[in-house]
Amino acid sequence: MNAVSTALSIDDDHRLAVHIATAAGRALNAIRASAVLAGKPLGALGDATANELIAGILARSRPEDGFLSEESAPDPKRLALDRVWIIDPLDGTREYGERLEGREDWAVHVALTVGGEPRACAVALPARGVTFGTLSPPELPPAPEGRLKILVSRSRAPKLALMVAQRLNAELVPMGSAGAKAMAVLRGEAHAYLHAGGQYEWDSCAPVGVALAAGLHASRIDRSPCLYNGADVSMPDLLICRREIAESMLAAIAAAQ
Repeated sequence: MNAVSTALSIDDDHRLAVHIATAAGRALNAIRASAVLAGKPLGALGDATANELIAGILARSRPEDGFLSEESAPDPKRLALDRVWIIDPLDGTREYGERLEGREDWAVHVALTVGGEPRACAVALPARGVTFGTLSPPELPPAPEGRLKILVSRSRAPKLALMVAQRLNAELVPMGSAGAKAMAVLRGEAHAYLHAGGQYEWDSCAPVGVALAAGLHASRIDRSPCLYNGADVSMPDLLICRREIAESMLAAIAAAQ
């Protein structure tokens, strides 16, 4: 049974999100393993292939729902809908393209929003062979020992993060993919993920949904909740962290601005 026919038999949104993210991840792994391409051409092929797979599954299994994807033309009809799927078929395209380096920090994001809130979400880390979802999020492991570890963008660590790190005597750890960074916090590999350099809804929606379901803190840096399916799909900033350090992180962010 292929990914589409299996999806048609899944009536639970949480299970469907996990199924789709996992199926797209398998497709991306297969492309990466067999391709002679690398760099931007490989990333473009992966983006297009995963997006087509995900869009096709949702069109057949949830035809009445809205759809927003980084790789598809925007459909304004979604703004009038309560249920909207927000997708990043390949988060961390640059890292995915670095095939010869064997980078693992790329992800697949699948999120159903209801009334603008993340509801049924999944983040696949295909290179690691794991998918995290809101259906049964893992129990949080103990926090890492030693200095506070804050994950930041691999390509552009925001000035704000540098100032926060100084205030908290924290270590900044660069990593690709918003999903990979969020799941690293969930896996107990870091204390926090801070971004203030500009993103879009598809970058954070699924990671935020999974993080909240697992018991992490997730919000905008001004403490407001992360809400989705807006007319403006930009999402300028994000904080995902362990709840026990949320207040100190937010206070340091406020003081640094």
